Amino acid sequence: MTDNLEQNNKNQILIVEDDKFLRELLFRKLKDNNFNVSVAVDGLEALKKIKDGGYKVVLLDLVLPGEDGFEVLKKIKEDPETNKISVIILSNLGQQEEVERGLKLGAEDYLIKAHFTPGEIVDKVEKILNKE
Repeated sequence: MTDNLEQNNKNQILIVEDDKFLRELLFRKLKDNNFNVSVAVDGLEALKKIKDGGYKVVLLDLVLPGEDGFEVLKKIKEDPETNKISVIILSNLGQQEEVERGLKLGAEDYLIKAHFTPGEIVDKVEKILNKE
């Protein structure tokens, strides 16, 4: 029983995505793979949820209303309470400078949306969680 509880805590994922279709698609795919999933549609909502705690991985879009993903990532990594959270950037922005900036700010990985299926994204999340 304890293993199950620990497993559930280990599987806390936050999807930060303003595109409703993609957000729901990722939500369903992660849920189907036994992850505990929450969503945020903008940077401020994401930061509030992250502060409330428990997330192991954040799937972070960069182009968001209000605070962009780079700002959210920077704040996650600057805060000692949240800097251990693995962040995977999931964006349509694919220029080399943007990829480098995201990785330099502390993202675990940078995925260009058009290049990955939801299944491959789940695989990336599982790989990161299995490293812990």
